Amino acid sequence: MSVTCHFIVDGNPALLFASRNGLPEKVLPKLTRLLNNFWDERDTVGEHSHTPECLLAQLVVRFGFEICEDDFSNLRVGLEYDASVDYLYWVGGDRSVSVWVPEETYRNDPSVGLQGCRRLPQSVAVA
Repeated sequence: MSVTCHFIVDGNPALLFASRNGLPEKVLPKLTRLLNNFWDERDTVGEHSHTPECLLAQLVVRFGFEICEDDFSNLRVGLEYDASVDYLYWVGGDRSVSVWVPEETYRNDPSVGLQGCRRLPQSVAVA
């Protein structure tokens, strides 16, 4: 069974959808490593313009290779929430990560976004 997910970056209207390997146990270790490197690099260079755009691009590259198992049809970027996702991963501008699970409100109208989801306690602070 495939586990689908969205990646949402604060300040970026685009959403990354992955159609497999979206379980928190698989995603969070990879996402945390990527974000630690991303924030370290941004701080070291002192570059903070276009951060939401750069971060989403990094997510596409990283998860394109690590989640999609060489089948890139399992990954897409769009502007609309998918009603079928199992998890949503929010990357906040404050460098936090939270994991959300869709509820009936979201399933019926995914355009409500995270307002139709329940936040899981496995949220992570990334420095």
